[in-house]
Amino acid sequence: MAKTGSIYGINGPIVHIKGDVGFEMHEMVYVGKENLVGEVIGLASDDTIIEVYEETTGLKPGEIVTGTGSPVSVTLAPGILNNIFDGIERPLSEIAKDGGAYINRGVSVESLDTTKLWPTHITVKKGDKLFPGAIIAEIPETPAITHKVMLPPDVEGFVLDTVPDGDYTISDTLITLQQLNGKELKVTMTQKWPIRVPRPTAKRYPTSVPLITGQRILDTLFPLAKGGTAAVPGGFGTGKTMTQHQIAKWSDADIIIYIGCGERGNEMTQVLEEFSHLVDPKSGNPLMDRTTLIANTSNMPVAAREASLYSGLTLAEYYRDMGYDVAIMADSTSRWAEALREISGRLEEMPAEEGFPAYLASRLSAFYERAGMMQNLNGTEGSVSIIGAVSPQGGDFSEPVTQNTKRFVRCFWGLDKSLAYARHFPAIQWMTSYSEYLIDLAPWYTEHVNKKFVDYRNRMVYLLNQESSLMEIVKLIGGDVLPDDQKLILEIAKVIRVGFLQQNAFHKDDTCVPMEKQFKMMDVILYLYKKSRSLISMGMPMSVLKEDKIFDKVIAMKYDIPNDRLDMFDQYKKDIDTFYDAVIERNA
Repeated sequence: MAKTGSIYGINGPIVHIKGDVGFEMHEMVYVGKENLVGEVIGLASDDTIIEVYEETTGLKPGEIVTGTGSPVSVTLAPGILNNIFDGIERPLSEIAKDGGAYINRGVSVESLDTTKLWPTHITVKKGDKLFPGAIIAEIPETPAITHKVMLPPDVEGFVLDTVPDGDYTISDTLITLQQLNGKELKVTMTQKWPIRVPRPTAKRYPTSVPLITGQRILDTLFPLAKGGTAAVPGGFGTGKTMTQHQIAKWSDADIIIYIGCGERGNEMTQVLEEFSHLVDPKSGNPLMDRTTLIANTSNMPVAAREASLYSGLTLAEYYRDMGYDVAIMADSTSRWAEALREISGRLEEMPAEEGFPAYLASRLSAFYERAGMMQNLNGTEGSVSIIGAVSPQGGDFSEPVTQNTKRFVRCFWGLDKSLAYARHFPAIQWMTSYSEYLIDLAPWYTEHVNKKFVDYRNRMVYLLNQESSLMEIVKLIGGDVLPDDQKLILEIAKVIRVGFLQQNAFHKDDTCVPMEKQFKMMDVILYLYKKSRSLISMGMPMSVLKEDKIFDKVIAMKYDIPNDRLDMFDQYKKDIDTFYDAVIERNA
């Protein structure tokens, strides 16, 4: 018999029930006549507090709240990929069939299609002993991803019986298991998992492999590791969403989970439409074949916004358990924090800085700590990488969400308004951004790209820092007073900024650049600097060096050299040598 209680107070999404009616903390409940979905967030002897994930307009005291006996959970089975959900895993396409463009209150639909038949290959046989997380079947969920059906993490035993290979729904029994306690268990493709509980793993690995994105400023200057965490803070219009789009499209993650958390409805619509038309560059299939979208727009109830991040994380951990590398794009954690702030205000909790609750930092850390490169219970290895966009009001990075996020991420890609307005994209400011993964990833770069890679990267960062210091002098007294060796630093830094850091997302070769080409570009730029510095040391003025347009030619190499013609870089070095000889000859 389900436990029930009656409402005695309503404050926005917060509902109060008089007394202790036997609900558990974080239990999922149905509120009122329309069965609105809610979650128990506070328990006292005289008061039970419920957070409702839907609009509470029209709800009144005296209506009944019914407990489900289980926490808020997501359904895990084939059908998650190439799908769009709201914050509590309700498929928007199914909701739209009944209610149109807006989600009706109390709508009850299955998270995943229970009638679709999936071609299933059973990978275990009668008599096998299975441990938690063991893979029992394989299903081609999409042309890009094979879904591996696993035992739940808390189940083990011996296989009593299996079905033959064939077509089955997600609720059909695949194997019969005799558990260690002697009880029989019918195992289907479907698992339920509480969104606030991390899925268990066997071991956490240190980060040692980069998430290759094809974006030069990220891969070379501020790399993110697989299983790592990154923050992308920036004001309105600086390109947070576009940066995440580029990573989603070009990174070498197997699966993308995009969580649109509290963003504008028209922006989410654009994301949904763009993602559905994007072609996966790896396979030529639609990108949606390995993508799941969780849409929670700014006009949807705030409480569901708070749950959407955990729903997306749990889906990511499920695919990680199969041995896949998953990248989560959370856009944006600021809107999630605003939902926390609003609910905290309704609960009359003591506010901390800028009205955010005192537990903002611990909630952010709990979110980012679920990232990692793991050894799963079934022996496979997988990773969850989290890239969280932050939208500080007015672009102020000193506000609490940005500052607390910096404490828990090891990669910070700070977007700059002045770069964005100057049409320099990605608008990541190299002076304020950093990556703590560089030391961890250095052995990988040495082995897979070139042993000089990290040294070249550090030399380029040094030149950019030198330029920043010199620009302070230039602003005060002009550039003409600088000695020629410092003028050369400014010129080479411009080549690095425009020719290397700036990237054109609409150019077929420049939108995604392989690591080897990134290294060769650095090699040519630093070779030009070495030869030019040699000429300056001979007494050649900077004005003579700029006559040959060699700097402009090196800037343009990102467009002029196709990604599959890296042999053309040798010609650039020859051209630099020719330029060097010609300057000496002219001024002999």
